[in-house]
Amino acid sequence: MTGPLVLAEPDWQARQAEHVERMRAWTVPHQERRARGEKHPVLDFLFTYYSYRPGHLERWQPGPGVVLAGPAARRFLDRPAFVETAAGVTLDPAAFTERRVRTAEFVLRLLDATASRSPRLSCFGLHEWAMVYREPADSVRHSQVPLRLGSAGTDTVVESLEIRCGHYDAFRFFTDPARPRNTLEPVRENQVELEQPGCLHANMDLFKWAYKLDPFVPAELVADCFELASDVRELDMRASPYDLLAYGYSPVRIETPEGRAEYARAQGGFARRAAPLRARLIALCRHLLGGTW
Repeated sequence: MTGPLVLAEPDWQARQAEHVERMRAWTVPHQERRARGEKHPVLDFLFTYYSYRPGHLERWQPGPGVVLAGPAARRFLDRPAFVETAAGVTLDPAAFTERRVRTAEFVLRLLDATASRSPRLSCFGLHEWAMVYREPADSVRHSQVPLRLGSAGTDTVVESLEIRCGHYDAFRFFTDPARPRNTLEPVRENQVELEQPGCLHANMDLFKWAYKLDPFVPAELVADCFELASDVRELDMRASPYDLLAYGYSPVRIETPEGRAEYARAQGGFARRAAPLRARLIALCRHLLGGTW
């Protein structure tokens, strides 16, 4: 059995600085917009729907089985779950409580099941359209941006295409008239049975499952999942019914065969990009639950 990885102070501080700089590409503009009272219909989602605060996103931690050497490492003792040993500061296995065990078990079960399935690339992002189907104009979720085809045109697209959304946290925002049009009935209880690796929201949610394991997750893995979520979110909204040209986003016109093909190609690319991140999260959960770190 190998011992823990001991990082010298200059090494872990360099990793920390790199992580902070990397995340500030998102956190600083978000905080500046918030200070101005300015909303962003695409990027705010990363900090509002997902509950990981910008300060937490910038915060670096090494993950399990790593010891931070040097006197500066003692600042980590101000955080929960860190403990000092003869070699330095590390995560305390005793802080991996029963509640955290249950979280890791669920994440492992969900991601294992998702990874076992082939990507389905035929939903065409209609979940966003179903969220505004037959909604009054003053009730549309992103009321600060117009519908690209107007309300009637949006409704026509929903009525002309099959909706096959298996992601509960997307489906729960469908309007009441849209819900019966979905060929699936996702609920929280069948989430493990329905999620599949082609789903944009399932791939964005890798970020959520990573930060749910905080602080027992390397910050670099959280950052990789966040970057994926940011890029997926862009496609999600470009394929939505909203006109986002004023924000610099050209539409993916899923109401046309060409647009649906474009969407499916991009969706397949994200499925391939998400696969190794999902595998890293699965391996982390198994490591944590193995209790040998």
